[in-house]
Amino acid sequence: MVEKTMKQLYLKKLAGILAVVFFQFTLVSSVFPFSIGDEREVGEKLLYSVRSAFILKDDLDITQYITKLGQSVLEVAGIQYFDYHFFVIDDKELNAFAAPSGLIFFHSGLFAAMNSEDELVSVMAHEIGHIYNRHLASRVEKGTYSGIASLGLALAAVAFGGTTAPVLLTGALAAGQSVNLHFSRQDEEEADLLAYGWMKKLGRNPEGQVRMLETMRRISRYRSEKLPQYLLTHPDPEARLNYIQSLMDTDNESAVGKAGVNEDFQFFRCKYRILAEVKDTEQFKIFLATVLSDARATPFSKTMATYGLSQVAKNENDYVRSMELLAQVIAFFPDKNILQVDKGVIEFASGKLVEAEKTLRAALRIDSSDLYATFTLAKLLNRTGRSAEAEQYFQTVSFQIPEYSQVYFELGQIATENKQPGLAAFYLGKFDLYGGKMKLAEQSLKNALRDKTLSEKSKTETQMLLKKIELLNK
Repeated sequence: MVEKTMKQLYLKKLAGILAVVFFQFTLVSSVFPFSIGDEREVGEKLLYSVRSAFILKDDLDITQYITKLGQSVLEVAGIQYFDYHFFVIDDKELNAFAAPSGLIFFHSGLFAAMNSEDELVSVMAHEIGHIYNRHLASRVEKGTYSGIASLGLALAAVAFGGTTAPVLLTGALAAGQSVNLHFSRQDEEEADLLAYGWMKKLGRNPEGQVRMLETMRRISRYRSEKLPQYLLTHPDPEARLNYIQSLMDTDNESAVGKAGVNEDFQFFRCKYRILAEVKDTEQFKIFLATVLSDARATPFSKTMATYGLSQVAKNENDYVRSMELLAQVIAFFPDKNILQVDKGVIEFASGKLVEAEKTLRAALRIDSSDLYATFTLAKLLNRTGRSAEAEQYFQTVSFQIPEYSQVYFELGQIATENKQPGLAAFYLGKFDLYGGKMKLAEQSLKNALRDKTLSEKSKTETQMLLKKIELLNK
């Protein structure tokens, strides 16, 4: 009941945000142009609002993994109109959603339904294909809307789906809304064809695309009375499956693909990291125990199930058990540096700070680009009184992923401890800005400017951010 109420609150918040975002495009007639410039402006406003509308799984290792996969698709796709951002939403529905100007959302329920990295890449490429061909913009232009609020409701319903979507859509229809945001069969074929071609260029196996469509078909057959939103906005998985299979049958150069332990390790690690936090813990434990007891399960599958149980134990603060299980995984994958980062994270959480620092520094010597290790080490350094060094690591994170709001909270804490109120207000403003709290951000940034000791560099950035907020609020 509480979960349902919270979801409704987030849906209402998202609908409001979308209504405000689209306000400048108030309709005079039932059809209106939605240019690339318009879409970019809408996307920027949404980017600063998504954290207040969604419950995101934005741990840095998850963000880096999803973004790296997305960038690999974009590299073979060629020049794009937009800068892309990828998000994982804490929601059990099977859904993925491409919002205007390159914002792509994956629900945690989608990860639960997937069993390989190729499947994830196929969905990612498909969503990028919709944006590449501007299908969503076309749907918006062809729809008949009584006002911006109804368009906001329709987009919110498409984004979230689930049991509350009909309520939102009913509200939109009552206002005179004709909802036309589902993709046509032609849209789907175009996106599927692009995804197929991009997967081949990446050397990935198109079978991943087939398996994902088979999963969608199976769900559509057995849940016809209550389909997930992804199947409503991406219709007819049977026809899409036949289309891809016909492409494979006639394609003499079909890629053999990269499927294998090395690639799917990262996928299953990410999947179980997400599901260990968002799924019902007891159900997830039963699922993992089933994998471990299955005589047909491969050693790889059993080891990754052990990893999942390690993450569950960590989240339950059973750090001894978590470390025991993780040790088994490390023994199976001795060359996977990210597992050493996982070890350092558990050591830090359990208060073994000396061991954690040693583990994290060793992991960073192998891969200095690992932001999960960087951020955790920075928090450890700050806790142990080495704020100057911690600040350097936090700055590295903020430079690489500037929209990660939590890093500004940490930097603000350091500034407060160093008795730098202007700088602390500056970081608090950025924390609120990337958290979607525009009014609080504006207030904090104005407070920062009142401090005479604020550096010229920070002052200039503060003024730029205030101008951005002003534009976002128009």
